[in-house]
Amino acid sequence: MCAQKRTRVAVLFGGASPEHDVSVLTGLQALSALDPDCYDAFPVYVDPAGAWRIGDILRNREAYMLDAPALERTRRVVPDCGPCLRPVPGPWLGRAAPIPFDIALLAFHGGAGEAGGATGLFDMLRIPYTGMSTMGCAVAMDKVAAKALFRSLGIPVLPEAVLPRPADGTYQIAAGTLEDMLRPLTFPLCLKPVHMGSSIGAARVESLVEVQACLPAIFADDTHAMAEPFVDNLVEYNVAVAAWGVSAIERPKTKAELLNFREKYCSGGGKGKVGGPKTGPISQGMLHMTRDINPDMPEDMAQKVRAWARQVFATCGGRGAPRIDFYANGASGEIWANEVNPYPGSLAYFLWEAAPERPLLFAELLDALLSEGLVAARNAGLPQDPVPEAARLLPRCRS
Repeated sequence: MCAQKRTRVAVLFGGASPEHDVSVLTGLQALSALDPDCYDAFPVYVDPAGAWRIGDILRNREAYMLDAPALERTRRVVPDCGPCLRPVPGPWLGRAAPIPFDIALLAFHGGAGEAGGATGLFDMLRIPYTGMSTMGCAVAMDKVAAKALFRSLGIPVLPEAVLPRPADGTYQIAAGTLEDMLRPLTFPLCLKPVHMGSSIGAARVESLVEVQACLPAIFADDTHAMAEPFVDNLVEYNVAVAAWGVSAIERPKTKAELLNFREKYCSGGGKGKVGGPKTGPISQGMLHMTRDINPDMPEDMAQKVRAWARQVFATCGGRGAPRIDFYANGASGEIWANEVNPYPGSLAYFLWEAAPERPLLFAELLDALLSEGLVAARNAGLPQDPVPEAARLLPRCRS
């Protein structure tokens, strides 16, 4: 049942991220899936330069990327406490009225939007939002920190070598130094950025020469690279987890040994509706990646994946619906935790529709996330002046 007054939802997507385009698709899917009887939702597009924009044209996928005429149909805004958005004054725009809303639904992928930048800003402004906490997002989007978390919970991970970007601006590490850094590992290796998701920048390397050839591209976008042993007979298993349960498990399928970004997000096509009512239109994004849902796998392995996902979720703050990814050797049965995705593509709604414990349609998933975000904001509420009276060093104005 919906409240008499519809909840005003700002759906945020885009951002300065290599996954900008995927984020746009996820945001538009969420907009179309929200129940209009319960929610008054509007798009807030963060463009690649970081500018926040609103406008009805932003609801149309065909409008992206915005050309000059399309930009004229948007309005620049900035977030403010309230919560609200304040229009940025322009040459012919005076002091415009703020645009209030109740909660932000976050559909960012990669960049500061997914790594805790957006949630940290909203925490400071006391704006309710969906998804993981700032701490959870920050840890999840740093592969080195995430692996330290996994290890602390007794969850197996692959060994790694962390390669910091040189301070001299060369984007290259001397062969001798690089050899020392990689000494604990054996080729072939998987080389990847530390702070980027979706296999962006990942490559299989067979030698120091190949590592040196790949590092400049990684260092152009990230401060650190990470090398791990390449898994033979690689199989991936992904599962989403939330306070209300664990989703279906998926097994991505690929012809290549390593998923690259384009294959992971752009395999397939077509238009239509999936998963029942109010699930949103199919895009050429995550929804069309070839995958097995609830695949045949050893039951003890499935139990480990679900149990480990619950452990990670609880340690990362216990909110949102992150997707946790695992590597496995299909021949030996070994399995390792790989990474945590605070805001997975399409918010992984297709995994929740097939969840064994509590299946949820996309609209129901969004409703659960929004309800959780509003409750979390109420529970975290601070008094207007959070400084205890005994700790006040500055005079307060008398009302």
